[in-house]
Amino acid sequence: MNYKKALCYFSLLLALAFLMPCRGWSQPLGEIRPKPGTRAPVVTNAFAIEKGYYGSIWKIYIEAEDPDGDMLRIASVVEQPGYGRYPTDFIYLKPQYQGHLRGYLQWNTFSFHTNYLRDWTEITLAVSILDRAGNESNVVVFPFTFESGARTPDKPPPPFDQRDLPKIGNLFIDLYEPTLMGGARDD
Repeated sequence: MNYKKALCYFSLLLALAFLMPCRGWSQPLGEIRPKPGTRAPVVTNAFAIEKGYYGSIWKIYIEAEDPDGDMLRIASVVEQPGYGRYPTDFIYLKPQYQGHLRGYLQWNTFSFHTNYLRDWTEITLAVSILDRAGNESNVVVFPFTFESGARTPDKPPPPFDQRDLPKIGNLFIDLYEPTLMGGARDD
């Protein structure tokens, strides 16, 4: 009997360990208190295409600077009609990007949770930068629509048209097809 109890407790602890991180461990954006006498980062330029096919690589170009040189992480939030807001995805910045950055965020839009998204599915990506003092930059919003026949432009506009523009990091947000949630499928 003791073996069965121990196995039951172990299974419960294991299930809790897998379920708890799903909501995110990070501090919510609204609870950060900036230090007096510090300045917030500023996103000075941004660009992303507005249409692409499901599974394509979406590059979000961003340029930002921080007068204090203490940018810490990029926060990205996706909203999707029919689903709502996804948990915030964070990209922690390398030391060379903490004062000034110009590069792109990369998101492979193929999702682990669904094999496809319907054409004309719209999402909105909101990006901001947080610094070590708790300041948040201006928020930049990028609308995006999934379309089968969408073409990607050859080059982004200036100042992002450089050959050696670095990838700042990857977004890891898995999208859902809201019409398939709950097990119902309409093929």
